[in-house]
Amino acid sequence: MPGLPPLIIATRNAGKLREFRDLLAAASEVSGLDAFPALPPIAETGTTFEANALLKARAVRAVTGGWVVADDSGLCVDALDGAPGVHSARYAGAGASDADNIAKLLAALRDVPPARRTARFVCALALVADAEAVCFTGVCRGALAQAPRGRAGFGYDPLFMPEGETRVFAEMTASEKARHSHRARAAEALVSYLRGEGRLRADARRRLSS
Repeated sequence: MPGLPPLIIATRNAGKLREFRDLLAAASEVSGLDAFPALPPIAETGTTFEANALLKARAVRAVTGGWVVADDSGLCVDALDGAPGVHSARYAGAGASDADNIAKLLAALRDVPPARRTARFVCALALVADAEAVCFTGVCRGALAQAPRGRAGFGYDPLFMPEGETRVFAEMTASEKARHSHRARAAEALVSYLRGEGRLRADARRRLSS
């Protein structure tokens, strides 16, 4: 979009970056953190998705000086009282693989019948620019399969079936997934916001204390 600087996506996750390149293409040029190899890992110490997204965006903004978009997203399973939630990426421990996390989740759901395997994906998407911050949230409700399926996507995509579908995210194309996904819904709100002004609006931005 003319007049907007490039957006730095605060991730080194290749799958997540690919999604953001597609979702935010209408707003600005997008890059990841590969250009900043010295940037240390950012501890996600927040207790909510929004808190972690803002924490990451601010940390990357402090180092790069650019307009930064950061997300914190995860899977909230009703039968597990919302777990894994903000711990989704490290559910099976620090450095856990997607397969490790899925295996732990399936073990936790072993005795849960299909009708009670409801869940929702949540994405909090933070934009930090010019010392201001704004956050958008997207939610996708659905249910969990009893075993992984498909080869696309990442994270818990091999288990998650959005409402109205019989396929999991990992069985969908990127465009099919975008019609449902939590990340796509949050990104759509961000793009609409940027299209409306090309800058952070004084009446819509949120001033957040350090």
